[in-house]
Amino acid sequence: MLRNKISRRRAIGGMGGLTAATILHWPAHAAEFTYKMGSSSPMDHPAMAHYKIAADKIREQSNGQLDIVIYPNSQLGGDTAMISQLISGAMQMYSLPIDLLAPRNPVCGITGVGFAFPTYDDVWKAMDGDLGKMLRDTVGGMGIHCMDATYDHGFRHVTTRTKPIVTADDLQGFKIRLPVAPFLISLFRHLGAAPTALNFSEVYSALQTGIMDGQENPLVLIDTAKLYEVQKYCSLTGHIWSGFHAAFNLAAWQKLPAGLQELAHKHFVAEALVQRQDFYKMTEDERANLTGKGMIFNKPDPRSFRQALSKSGYYPDIRKTAGDKAWAVLEKYAGPLA
Repeated sequence: MLRNKISRRRAIGGMGGLTAATILHWPAHAAEFTYKMGSSSPMDHPAMAHYKIAADKIREQSNGQLDIVIYPNSQLGGDTAMISQLISGAMQMYSLPIDLLAPRNPVCGITGVGFAFPTYDDVWKAMDGDLGKMLRDTVGGMGIHCMDATYDHGFRHVTTRTKPIVTADDLQGFKIRLPVAPFLISLFRHLGAAPTALNFSEVYSALQTGIMDGQENPLVLIDTAKLYEVQKYCSLTGHIWSGFHAAFNLAAWQKLPAGLQELAHKHFVAEALVQRQDFYKMTEDERANLTGKGMIFNKPDPRSFRQALSKSGYYPDIRKTAGDKAWAVLEKYAGPLA
């Protein structure tokens, strides 16, 4: 439903403001470049809706020369597999959560530091500033080219089958599914939980069968992925913020003529800025939506979790892993953490 609303509102963008280099003349029936874009998110996630708007505009305004075909919902494999495909060039584009690249370079996990960003103002100052630039430069060294603006995936919260999470003590021995993101895994280990890293395509069945007691994700994804069907409680921990980048395999990006690069950059960045607004509005409604679908909410006091992390030595450990340079960039926006 969201996708249709967005499409009606945004699909009528005009040709105004394009440079001469951007207006490319190519037979409408022929795509010189057909690029696959993979994602683990369902198509009705706001990021996917706006990727589709951008791809449609790029196809139209290049007269069909660049055709980006989107494969949502892990159709091309789990996130780990898609990252490998992106780096190898088997897949030309991917909706990239940069923190999933932390196993390859720990700097990429820096946004996964627990309770670093209390508000969206802090997030966007960081991601539109030096922190975002540092992350995009880092993945550039891995053969990935990211568009400059980050798509919002939201603050993440814990859901459970049997009990709400009220204090850090409630996480002791708690079997929680996490993405393959080392900083996030470290966060929950320091809180006493028993995390297991699984690709998102495996989450629903792991919760349904009781292999995992809970998981953590933004409210929008909890709804669009129907996790409310297998989880009863949602504890609004807001422990980290997460986002996506529209990312190209570097060689595939470099194959595009300058005019197509300009067109792709223009629309993926513009749609990211609009997506942030749509995602925020959608998140505002999600608590009521999920309550209507049977979820029970509570709002824990974050001080319990911060105190547990401080006692466990979490922040010094993460600083050592990420390195002093990356830590200094994070604290420029988050303030002193350790």
